[in-house]
Amino acid sequence: MNASLRSSDGDGAVHVSLAELLALRARVGKVSLPPQASRANRAGLQSSRLYGRGMDYAESRIYQNGDDVRRLDWRLTARSGKLHTKLFQEEREGRLLIVLDGHASMRFGTRVRFKSVQAARAAAWAAWHAVKAGERVGLMGFGAHDGLLVPRAGPRGALAVCGALADWDAQTAAPRAEPLSQVLRNVGRVLHGASRVLLITDGACSDEASRRHLVPLARQARLGVLAVVDPLEAAPTPIGRYPLEHDGERVEWIVGSARQQQVLPQLLGAGHARLLALTKAAGAVCRTVDTTEDPFDAVAALLGRRGRA
Repeated sequence: MNASLRSSDGDGAVHVSLAELLALRARVGKVSLPPQASRANRAGLQSSRLYGRGMDYAESRIYQNGDDVRRLDWRLTARSGKLHTKLFQEEREGRLLIVLDGHASMRFGTRVRFKSVQAARAAAWAAWHAVKAGERVGLMGFGAHDGLLVPRAGPRGALAVCGALADWDAQTAAPRAEPLSQVLRNVGRVLHGASRVLLITDGACSDEASRRHLVPLARQARLGVLAVVDPLEAAPTPIGRYPLEHDGERVEWIVGSARQQQVLPQLLGAGHARLLALTKAAGAVCRTVDTTEDPFDAVAALLGRRGRA
């Protein structure tokens, strides 16, 4: 951690600022979201409509093998002399489940803010976008926190997510190691009808076994992966002296050659590289955002939205 990033409650740099997360609602409110495409073969996508055992009658048609006999249209059958089945129209409400990494590696930052803070900001962006798009939104944590917020509709859903993000960030319990493969397996069990999943992580917890869980999860829901990185993890380190601080201890890292410029990216960015390789192999959509950026564009791309706040 860079010595310039000092800890204070809710400062938006080292700790999550609840006020900032709530303020994002106003910015998202200025964004125009295009209508979501309908695809009946993909369960739960927003605004999709299908014929099934819903609440609203749509039409009747000639009975086909396999039709539910409880849905027979007896009046039309009597008039026509041929068996007819009632069809019902069901509207499925989109649901977004945000899956947030809380491992110790996320509490690191050299520019502007910790990765954990940037991840919370991205999660809040996604929550407010879901609400604006008419979707329910929920939150699942892993690593330092294992809480689960079942997807809820309206502003209350986003408010619950923002509150949980701030509460989880304030927890002091030591994070437990949880491989990404286990997380993905758990997500598949607690989707609660979610049609979208947004995984936010730095990739440090990714393991080779994750690949075989990414594909089935992407079949269950529309999966997007947001990789949060620190600038030191993503690019060669500029030559210079770097004061680093961790748990009250300070050291100075000296970078004086081209070879030394690659040491920190290779060391600190190993998890990010693994995550990119895994998502590429599994065909999952992945975007990267560093701690200095506004995460809006990356989140919007993963959620299939366009526009700027």
